[in-house]
Formats: sequence, C-alpha cells, structure tokens
Amino acid sequence: MSDAQDYYKLVLTYEVVQESLQSYYPYVMGKYVPTMQQMGLEMLEAWTTSWGNGPSRHIVFASRDREMVEQLLDGETWEHLNEGLSEYVTDFAYKVIPFRHGFQL
Repeated sequence: MSDAQDYYKLVLTYEVVQESLQSYYPYVMGKYVPTMQQMGLEMLEAWTTSWGNGPSRHIVFASRDREMVEQLLDGETWEHLNEGLSEYVTDFAYKVIPFRHGFQL
C-alpha cells in the first residue's frame, strides 16, 4: 500500500463453532474472501486467537475508498455473505477504522 493514511480497514471478529470447522474453511476461503475481493476489498490479515479472552478469529480487509466500504455494508451481498457465515460462527461483529500498520482491534 503506497499511502496507508488513505486506506481503511474492515475488521471482522467472531467465534467459529467447533462442530462446523470443516465446513467453515471452504465457505470462507471459497466464497466469502473471493466475493469481498471482487467487491474491491483487499484481504490483509487473518488472525486466530488460541489463548486468552477475545474473539477467536479476526479477518481484516482494506480499501482506499470508505464510501465503497459503506455501500458494501449497506448492500445485499454483505447481508447474504454474513447469513452464510452465520451457519459456522457466533458473536460476529465488524467495524471500519482508519488504516494503521500492525494489529488493530
């Protein structure tokens, strides 16, 4: 990324339901991430928390265009993707924040 100050992060957090782990990965990697990329977001990071409090998964996408991110969040595609994701996860949350290098909650 050339000028990080012009970018925004879309940070997703959630818990993966252990019983659905085998179905979760194909959905996220085969549908969720590619669809987000087709919508103009770049996947930056995926984190797994294995110890301590907090969500077990963090997935971070970036975009230079905050308006595009807001349109995505208001759209049918976003709703549809997260309905599918809800079959595999709980405690889903997201936020849009200004880009900063490194891990951000």
